[in-house]
Amino acid sequence: MQRGGEVQQLPRGRHRLSREQVTASQRGRMLAAMTDAVAEKGFARTTVKDVLERARVSRETFYEQFADKEECFLAAYEGIVGLLRDEVLAVAQAADEQGAGPHERLDRAIGAYLGLMAQEPATARVFLVDVLGAGPEFVARRFAVHEAFVETVAQVMGGDGPGQRALCEAFTGAVGQMVTARIATGRAAELPGLRPHLAALARRLWPGEAG
Repeated sequence: MQRGGEVQQLPRGRHRLSREQVTASQRGRMLAAMTDAVAEKGFARTTVKDVLERARVSRETFYEQFADKEECFLAAYEGIVGLLRDEVLAVAQAADEQGAGPHERLDRAIGAYLGLMAQEPATARVFLVDVLGAGPEFVARRFAVHEAFVETVAQVMGGDGPGQRALCEAFTGAVGQMVTARIATGRAAELPGLRPHLAALARRLWPGEAG
């Protein structure tokens, strides 16, 4: 996942960037700054000033794009969600194109997810833990994201019918609990090691699936 330090500062002095490019760069830096600040301080203690200082933008620039701290954080959170979704789905799609069965597709998708979480534990903590302290709207969004992951599992493994849907929810819940526990307690390095255990769990839940 992209970290704040990877968003480049605009060159000083005269440049040939369009207004749209400048605005996009500023927005990217502010979203990265918000993510980094929340990862370090938590949402409640993060201020707009923290974002301004990290992103090196003016207060006027901030309020041209965001109404308040909450709107900026929501945009940053949605960016993390989008990156995770795109990368995990790309891995699953590639496996499908290679003729992999349901278990193999799920295993590769889970492997990609665990790898992303392990690579950027601070961002993962914002995604999984800090968002829950940002207020009811963010809690609702977090659970909506969880439901989207349930749907992804259902698409891979076949989730038609209440019984199959419940299995998808159980599997996704297990993944979420195991990953969140390790992120919250500073054990992100353990995440890749969960992959074979989750693969074994999937085979117990869907023993009849070819894979």
